[in-house]
Amino acid sequence: MAETKGANSEKKLVRVDISSDTVCPWCFVGKRNLDKAITASKDKYNFEIKWHPYQLDPNAPKEGIDKREFYRKKFGSRSEGLGSRMAEVFRTVGLEYNGSGLTGNTLDSHRLIYFAGLQGLDKQHDLVEELNLGYFTQGKYIGDQKFLLESAAKVGIEGAEEFLKDPNNGLKEVAEEIRTYSRNINGVPHYVINGNQKLSGGQPPEVFLSAFEVATS
Repeated sequence: MAETKGANSEKKLVRVDISSDTVCPWCFVGKRNLDKAITASKDKYNFEIKWHPYQLDPNAPKEGIDKREFYRKKFGSRSEGLGSRMAEVFRTVGLEYNGSGLTGNTLDSHRLIYFAGLQGLDKQHDLVEELNLGYFTQGKYIGDQKFLLESAAKVGIEGAEEFLKDPNNGLKEVAEEIRTYSRNINGVPHYVINGNQKLSGGQPPEVFLSAFEVATS
């Protein structure tokens, strides 16, 4: 039988493994720029995007702490300037940065992202977007179960409430992913493209496009 080339047969696969934390603003900036690069090159590549956990502060309080107070303690007099800088950066990716609300432990959000991945990588990617939008632009608390469940419902994740209800669900898997993907990195976001091209930080779209090219050549 003669082989015919389908619409996708000439597309190369780009797999992107992303280590990130849900309270890392540069991770959201990087995601928005990655999404732009994907949109610009989807006629050339098929994409497989997978999110992996990283905790900037594993000991952060589960009950949450005021963001501005937390950043003042962490960065001192630089905290206000950093907030203004993030507002500028967020505007470049079409977002309004909101520094209000609580910050705190991100473990439950990583458990939920893992669970979303079991139902499809597209759902996982969409969930990361919803969690980031809520936390960085709407003053939502990343440790609030109600917010987590609302985000899960928006992207069509089933069984999220039952899964999160048991604090042991996903713990082992999140810890294993941190060991496998995030143990040897110094910060986030961190991207590994097709297992060989590595990028860090909130890179612009053109840097991702170049990395796709190199990774598939």
